[in-house]
Amino acid sequence: MVSERMKKIERTFDEELYLTSETGRYLYHTYAEHLPIIDYHCHLNPREIAEDHEFVDLGEMWLSGDHYKWRCMRTFGIDERYITGDASYYEKYRAFVSILPKLVGNPIYIWCALELKRYFDIDEPLTDANADAVYEKTCAMIREQHITRRWCMERSNVRLVSTTEDPIDDLRWHKIIAESDCKTRVITAFRPDKAMFIDKPGFPAYVEKLSEAAGMPIQSFQDLLDALESRLKYFQAVTGTTVSDDGIPFFAWADYTDAEAEAIFKKGLLGQPLSQQEADQYRSAFLFNMGRIYNRNHYVMQLHIGTYLDANTSRVERIGQSTGFDCSDDATAVISVGKLLDALTRIEELPKVILYPLDGTKIENWAILAAGFCDSGTKGKVQLGAPWWFNDTVYGIERQFAACANLYPLSLSVGMLTDSRSFISYPRHELYRRILCNYLGELVEKGAYFSSEENLADIIRDICVRNTNEFFDFGVRDLV
Repeated sequence: MVSERMKKIERTFDEELYLTSETGRYLYHTYAEHLPIIDYHCHLNPREIAEDHEFVDLGEMWLSGDHYKWRCMRTFGIDERYITGDASYYEKYRAFVSILPKLVGNPIYIWCALELKRYFDIDEPLTDANADAVYEKTCAMIREQHITRRWCMERSNVRLVSTTEDPIDDLRWHKIIAESDCKTRVITAFRPDKAMFIDKPGFPAYVEKLSEAAGMPIQSFQDLLDALESRLKYFQAVTGTTVSDDGIPFFAWADYTDAEAEAIFKKGLLGQPLSQQEADQYRSAFLFNMGRIYNRNHYVMQLHIGTYLDANTSRVERIGQSTGFDCSDDATAVISVGKLLDALTRIEELPKVILYPLDGTKIENWAILAAGFCDSGTKGKVQLGAPWWFNDTVYGIERQFAACANLYPLSLSVGMLTDSRSFISYPRHELYRRILCNYLGELVEKGAYFSSEENLADIIRDICVRNTNEFFDFGVRDLV
């Protein structure tokens, strides 16, 4: 039985989603809704962009590589065959749909609703009852409109996207994309994590691969840095990138001398065991020197902080890494990252930096740290990044706005990114923009902001796209 109250509730996608203030609705629809997207950090596969195949079905679009959905499906006890196993995409789709109505309050529910609406103009809720009808409609649209990877980016008005590659990558697929008729500019981020994880078993083998890629012997720590800088310049020459990405699951600053860093590197190169102190000293030396390299090559240093990788080791061994078994952690202290920034500042070689702390409970501390290292000459030199990964939710975004606007000027933010492996995840930018405009609208209606509409319009455009373009020096034109 349905109550009279529930009958009055609209049961289709609502274009006023999260726009609960009248001013917020006006700001979003007037200034934010139709802005283009610069997605400066993601994990899309460049080969898929280069080959640009048509999707098989909605199952592939949703469930090929999306560990957010995989993780959620496991919580409902769905068999792995229907997640990462050998079931067909249709079977995986049906398994996912069986839990979708139960994801109340979960961002995946809203992401899926936005994706159905924006790419297929479907605004009804997806359930077991209409799953096959929706499947057939989307399959027909995929065939009729030739929905490919690039089609999704063009449909979402994505002007630039940055994938993420290891320094040893030859960027073959990026070269092919650059020579194609792809309407979205595709660059890559330089991610040297494997050269930092000296205490991992595969470190010596990785150094050998890096040596081969750079075309130079690596027998010392300085050789390693020279090889990495050579590859960083190669990345810039091929794609024009200014983006780096350093993942620091655990980082504790430890003072070191150059001689100590060299000795530790040589032990790691021989596969000899290292103490925790030695590992900390090496990571400190590595990040400090990479910061210097980024600075002189005009790269932005992105620090992704506080991941607890591969928590479920038995499942990672069976299924693989980056498949939904990572967690957040608070082991990396604010003071350790502060010491890194301070060391670079003392020699006047601090690059532009974006901090992405995964421990959202300490977001204010990181905002304060970022503001403490801004100085003359560069607007917002050290940034607090967008709510990342497990914080990429309505709650996480609202929390960051509420907690940090008084500690770090929100108007300087470089806005949202997808950090995704999915080609239909761009509505995450829309969701962020809706929440942003509603937040600003509420401030106006409370009387807490009473500058001109023109100022508000500039703030929205800056946060959504212009700050990003300026901060990374992308040179994308005609954004607004």
